[in-house]
Amino acid sequence: MTDVPMTARTGPKAANASTGEILSGYLSAQAGAFLRALPQAVGEAGSRPGALPAGGASAAAAAGTEALLRAVRRVGGALHTFAAAFDRDWAAESRTELRWLLNLLAQEPALLRRSARLLAALDSLSETDPGGPGMLAGHMGAPKARALLERQLTLARTRAHTTLLQELRSARLHALADRMTLLASDVPLLDGVAGWPGGALPALAAEAFEALAAEARRLPLSRAATPYGGEGLHRLGAVPPTREPEREPEPSRDRGSEVDADSAVAADDAPWHRVRILVKRARYAREVCGAPDPDLDLLDRTLHRHQEAADAAVTVATAARTPRITPATAYVLGVVHADQRLEVEAARYAFGHQWPNLATGLAAGWGSLQSETGGATPAQRMA
Repeated sequence: MTDVPMTARTGPKAANASTGEILSGYLSAQAGAFLRALPQAVGEAGSRPGALPAGGASAAAAAGTEALLRAVRRVGGALHTFAAAFDRDWAAESRTELRWLLNLLAQEPALLRRSARLLAALDSLSETDPGGPGMLAGHMGAPKARALLERQLTLARTRAHTTLLQELRSARLHALADRMTLLASDVPLLDGVAGWPGGALPALAAEAFEALAAEARRLPLSRAATPYGGEGLHRLGAVPPTREPEREPEPSRDRGSEVDADSAVAADDAPWHRVRILVKRARYAREVCGAPDPDLDLLDRTLHRHQEAADAAVTVATAARTPRITPATAYVLGVVHADQRLEVEAARYAFGHQWPNLATGLAAGWGSLQSETGGATPAQRMA
């Protein structure tokens, strides 16, 4: 689901506002959202160990976590895209701390979604419905594979939860909260930025779209041009050569080939993950300018599907290497892994059909925003 923006005083009502006023209003609003969501997300975990159940947070805490993640992403995105308006060291340090919190908070919800995705996929492949039996219907390895996935994902979720509880009581989080408290009342803009005309923002924001377009051009969209992406499963991107292992692999298990296969898949997925990050930055840049774009929301949802399926496939591949599992269990995990990789290819196919048309519209939208600036470059505008 695409998160709903909480924008500040931007858009038509802020047509005559300066760059400083628009940035300050946006960041103050997001910092305020951060501070409101933090107690709800944390609850009393910071003072009472174990307050958040390892099996999943309450509805209120989950809503607080989502709101907190929205604010963290938007503050971080604004500090990245409009970095020229802030002290470089302060902005870089703030982004580092926000990224730390983002990674910390996102782990447990991601594992919950991954567990639901994989167990649902396995159950669907194992059941018989009016459409006929699934590929794994009646397979003796299905129950054991399900139990293995559930056990490993529960363990990973518990570890992530334990780490979260520890960090929620850390001085680092308190320092970040203090930083957001100051940001909510006083945005530390560079001297002179407050006087920039509001039209300077679209020129700076357009660089986010240009970075997205440049990275999208590097994607192997020709391999994602058909609904069934079998070609994508057999023709991965080039992988840098790896060093030879220090010792020969055991005869019963060619670990070197496993590592090479993992590296190849990771290298193939990496450009798509980078594009997803750039789509988010472009989304947030448009929000700051008061012109959210539904096309970017669509691309974000598509690449979210890609990320979720790719991460799920990695989890299944890891589970399939569990020592002493039966061949039947390994076979079932292999089928689920292939199912998730096909989901990856389906998302790439969808993006490949969305991007060419949307890119033209997005470029036109950014062009109309930039026209308000009179065509001056960001460097000229900052001079």
